[in-house]
Amino acid sequence: MHDDAQHIPVLLAETMRLLDLSPGEIVVDCTVGQGGHSLALAEAVKPDGRVIGFDVDPAQLEFSCQRVRQASGRFEPIHANFVEAPRRLEALGLRTDAVLADLGYSSQQMDDPRRGFSFSADSPLDMRYDPHGPVTAADLIASLTERELADVIARYGEDPLARKIARKLAQTRQREPIRSTAQLAQVVQEAYGSRARRSRMHPATRTFMAFRIAVNDELAALGSLLEQVLEGAGKVNEGGWLNRGARVAVISFHSLEDRLVKRAFAELAQRGHATRLTKRPITATASEIAANPRSRSAKLRVVKVDGPVTQDAAPTVPDPPTQRRSMDASPYDT
Repeated sequence: MHDDAQHIPVLLAETMRLLDLSPGEIVVDCTVGQGGHSLALAEAVKPDGRVIGFDVDPAQLEFSCQRVRQASGRFEPIHANFVEAPRRLEALGLRTDAVLADLGYSSQQMDDPRRGFSFSADSPLDMRYDPHGPVTAADLIASLTERELADVIARYGEDPLARKIARKLAQTRQREPIRSTAQLAQVVQEAYGSRARRSRMHPATRTFMAFRIAVNDELAALGSLLEQVLEGAGKVNEGGWLNRGARVAVISFHSLEDRLVKRAFAELAQRGHATRLTKRPITATASEIAANPRSRSAKLRVVKVDGPVTQDAAPTVPDPPTQRRSMDASPYDT
């Protein structure tokens, strides 16, 4: 059972201000979740605009579809990973004016003990956004070598004790399979030993994040989306999925994600294919953090797609001084 009253979309006001939507525009919501952002997007582009919403979680997509359609009309749900967005838009014969990717998981996913995202309650060690996905966290822990476990925890969780945790996992699974969130949290706590008492966060926090990222291949999906934004921005004159002037906004929640976004947006600006609307990432205010503690780590970056300069758009050579021009004419008028 969903409770949309518990769901608070992160950085909503800032996101809507920077996306600067107009009625009739086409918007892609890459991560619909419980529909908080989708609802605001649909309100901004109605009555003739459309929101194309992607999510790999069918239950959330169904809930959000009903919520947004009841309030604002034209919402088109697509049960797929957001890396499919360019291809799906092309199939629909559409180009988008704005893209939003909120990379956080929803409160409903986090708080549902059946999903295995949290160690706050003992549950099966799942962590899949798509319940039909091929691999669970328990599968990874059972099948990866000790070295591979350490790589996952170090790369995606950035935990300095990754090797020690991996060794403890390998030793424990020889005695019994690790299939629950409580088991995993306990193993990590044992690997930390006395350091667990000095840790500002629960010792298992980084390990849980690492396996969640690995199970859902999150960084690869984000990297693919950003590559398609880079490619699309360079082809706005040839068609493609992005309109000239499209705004692309990404809300990330940890340094691994933000690093990818920062580099991609910097490359877009360096190529001259986009303008960065946020020189530095926008973060939540103290009042938003108080109302929604999960917004504490959120970072919003936005670019506006300019596309390559066409020959028609290039500055013209000024007229010779001998030719009369009006007093208010610019030497770059065409």
